[in-house]
Amino acid sequence: MGLNVAQKLLKTHLVKGEMIKGREIAIRIDQTLTQDSTGTMAYLQFEAMGTDRVKTKRSVAYIDHNMLQAGPENADDHLYIQTVAKKHGIYFSKPGNGICHQVHLERFGVPGQTLLGSDSHTPTGGGIGMLAIGAGGLDVAVAMGGGEYYLTMPEIIKVKLTGKLNPWVSAKDVILELLRRLTVKGGVGKIFEYVGEGVKTLSVPQRATITNMGAELGATTSVFPSDARTLEYLKAQGREADFTEMSAEDDAVYDGEVEINLSELEPMAACPHSPDNIVPVRELKGMKVNQVAIGSCTNSSYVDMMTAASIVDGKTVDENVSLVIAPGSKQVLTMLAQNGALEALIASGARILESACGPCIGMGQAPVTKGVSLRTFNRNFEGRSGTVSANVYLVSPEVAAASAVNGYISDPRDLGEPIDVSVPEKFYINDNLIVPPAEEGADIEVVRGPNIKPFPKAKPIAEKVEGKVLTKVGDNITTDHIMPSNAKLLPFRSNIPYLSEYCLVPCDSEFPKKAKENGGGIIVGGVNYGQGSSREHAALAPLYLGVKAVLAKSFARIHKDNLINNGIIPLVFVNVEDYDSIREGDVLVLENAVSAVEKERVTVKNTTQNKEYEMALTVTERQRTMLKQGGLLNMVAAGL
Repeated sequence: MGLNVAQKLLKTHLVKGEMIKGREIAIRIDQTLTQDSTGTMAYLQFEAMGTDRVKTKRSVAYIDHNMLQAGPENADDHLYIQTVAKKHGIYFSKPGNGICHQVHLERFGVPGQTLLGSDSHTPTGGGIGMLAIGAGGLDVAVAMGGGEYYLTMPEIIKVKLTGKLNPWVSAKDVILELLRRLTVKGGVGKIFEYVGEGVKTLSVPQRATITNMGAELGATTSVFPSDARTLEYLKAQGREADFTEMSAEDDAVYDGEVEINLSELEPMAACPHSPDNIVPVRELKGMKVNQVAIGSCTNSSYVDMMTAASIVDGKTVDENVSLVIAPGSKQVLTMLAQNGALEALIASGARILESACGPCIGMGQAPVTKGVSLRTFNRNFEGRSGTVSANVYLVSPEVAAASAVNGYISDPRDLGEPIDVSVPEKFYINDNLIVPPAEEGADIEVVRGPNIKPFPKAKPIAEKVEGKVLTKVGDNITTDHIMPSNAKLLPFRSNIPYLSEYCLVPCDSEFPKKAKENGGGIIVGGVNYGQGSSREHAALAPLYLGVKAVLAKSFARIHKDNLINNGIIPLVFVNVEDYDSIREGDVLVLENAVSAVEKERVTVKNTTQNKEYEMALTVTERQRTMLKQGGLLNMVAAGL
């Protein structure tokens, strides 16, 4: 039985365990990346481990999220990251160099290697043939220190691509089609591997768009083979020496299969307020648009930007539309400036933003009240844009640019002759905003601003876990709900005490107050609790407020791991109807908790209603030890 690409990547990096579906394995990590929204906490945790130098082949710290410097907080965090990177062997990508995933694909991604990033869209690297996984900052800190990354062996799903994309249909439409079929929960516990003749028709930037938004499926990661198109891209980046060919063997076996005929796809849109709420663009034609934003780690490549520029060239953006453009990297922006495309964008009326995440994470460009915003981004959760009443649609650059000119949602196929933009034979290369680490970091002073506060640490589990139900929330609660990440709060990502005042406020405005008045307690959630971003702040803020456990119908992968890493017990209802009976204010008790976490099923008592609930604790043996110790840092400190 032959191996597929995902199995080859896992096998060559396997450190512990067996590659049997559902079993825990540990893999060696070659590269790590962080960004400034999660990076400050990750490096504080790395320092707490006492490791002098990173052990990876390459670790890179990017500044791309917290770019608005209305006060000193963001700049202070950036200086901290720069100095800690210099000291400990980490490359530092300065503000303005670009979005972590775009730059990493351009300058650092290596086929056949593993990449662990403290950002949920790290799977972008799968577009170049990496096993690229998003995780919490603490997991990344451990990997930088030379530790393994643990995960449950996923199912590997074959996505067979046939045919070829028609003019005006893009890679964005491929992943939107997959989301339409499988939903935001359809990828949990899975790796999606793309195969078939259709793969050869897709460039690396197109592949990266697809693997990037695979995160919205809840997938562990997504991966493409490393082939002639990969070599073509690496040659254009002056990095052909990094190429390794890698493909699935003819008799490779998968755990499932999805087939997509690229020739049958049409322009699609994800409607408010979920990336899986998909309809064909033709069904939305004529809807008035207030804002169009082109960029983000999903669609900010050179080809994406050139496509948009070609569509608006010689035209004027509709008078009622605000068009903003955020090129994904300094490389992309420079090339647009050199070839005249930037002039075309500016002449059309587009506003040029810096090369950063920007509007995608709510850092500026909030739409008007009740506005319609078309974005080439990856998420359209309610309120994520900065305007709770706004309706955000996720579309391709083709749809976005056509709609900006017309003033209403438009099908780009109506534009007529197709635009042919291809990957250039050679990219502009200037890495002067990437700062290498010091050869000897012992004398480097790490600078800490006053906004950087110690992160909370859990205590070993008590014999009796007891608390009030502080709040009860519904399905698909995102990490944006649990720990909002708007422009006002992002500067305080290194200040958990301050952030905790906003924990779960979008769902329950009184949650922080109730948590403090009751000395902590328990959260009850619905299906897919904690979907979205990898931010471990969604676990750290509840930990600071004294949350001891979360009971839910199901959890998103990264958030569940972050809860366990910080000593918070994630329990899943065995009988879903038990969720319905629980009321806010009920007192829940887990007796004999130390021995209880050794079991796959535990009983939680509702002493208020005199009821008992059977709960599943689906964790690995290592995670059980972690919960007893009070989190990953405590376990590492204990040498376990």
